Amino acid sequence: MRKAGAETKTACYAMLIDLDRCNGCGACMVACAVENNVPPPQARSTPRTGLNWLRVFRLQTGGRDAFIPVMCMQCGEETPCQSVCPQKAVELDPATGIVGQIPERCLGCRYCMAACPYQARVFNWQDPHWPDGMERALNPRVSVRQRGTVEKCNFCHGRWQAAREKAAQDGEEGPVRYTPACVEACPAQAIRFGDLNDEDFAACCRQEGVFRLLESLGTGPKVFYKTSRAEVREAMRGFGEVKRG
Repeated sequence: MRKAGAETKTACYAMLIDLDRCNGCGACMVACAVENNVPPPQARSTPRTGLNWLRVFRLQTGGRDAFIPVMCMQCGEETPCQSVCPQKAVELDPATGIVGQIPERCLGCRYCMAACPYQARVFNWQDPHWPDGMERALNPRVSVRQRGTVEKCNFCHGRWQAAREKAAQDGEEGPVRYTPACVEACPAQAIRFGDLNDEDFAACCRQEGVFRLLESLGTGPKVFYKTSRAEVREAMRGFGEVKRG
């Protein structure tokens, strides 16, 4: 970080997920839901109507299974969801590189869901509901989304806001450091979060065995995956088929 008075720089936050470490435990999914006030699934919920900002998929390659955590890829170029939203409810923040979703503007047309090649957006089909007493444990930094709106991963915006406020109080400027809930919760330390403007982190995202999902589309995803297993990298070329399975 830079002290007050220094040149302010923007960030380009990203994730690097080590698939060789991920064991599919689902701790990241639980932490994501708790941190971002995602209600537990209701009795009638299905995989298509439930709310999951982060999902872990099992990939069967004929040998040892691999597990693939998938969330919003925070596309940085030709962002598909932003380009189709008629309400400007989707914004790519140039200061962070994060694609934000503004529920107050969302009219529920779901164009963004159709445009997302990663199927990383979910729609609120029902009013949010928590078991008795659980509502008292909601995160006060994260607003609850209502029925008829779309939502998605935002790299824990509430935590970023808290880190930015603390940096301002301490008289510091520039990109702030913080840790999203999924990163903090992973017992295998399979998820790393950083700033692509940090050369050390950026170099890790360029090393051998690192790839991005559907990179050929040119969307500039900011979630990177790493594996030493060539069969996993090859299988992930058919990302759409893996998800439907």
